[in-house]
Amino acid sequence: QVQLVESGGGLVQAGGSVRLSCGASGLALSNCAMGWFRQVSGNEREFVAAISWSGGNTAYGESVEGRFTISRDNAKNTMFLQMNSLKPEDTAVYYCAAKLFKRIGVFRSPSSYDYWGQGTQVTVSS
Repeated sequence: QVQLVESGGGLVQAGGSVRLSCGASGLALSNCAMGWFRQVSGNEREFVAAISWSGGNTAYGESVEGRFTISRDNAKNTMFLQMNSLKPEDTAVYYCAAKLFKRIGVFRSPSSYDYWGQGTQVTVSS
């Protein structure tokens, strides 16, 4: 059974930093394109960042470009999201997602992904 598990969320002050991790069991992330999304209750899931299977290609949502960095360590079967210069509007549940895809490509649409984590809350206080 495939499981993606996010960790690293919590409460942080505006201007601070948080690093999220996404680990997997039952799935080799080296065979996957990956992504981070976030969702505020009542809103649609928003694209945050995506990375190709090798890590050679990345993409970011407009609201996080220049502040967040997505990366991965396939040897550790883990993906990361470094979040800097956090703003109160970054408050959300953050989800990692995986798509079985071992070619060049990144994916911005939630519907592109095959597997999802349960989410981790990030709260940014002003």
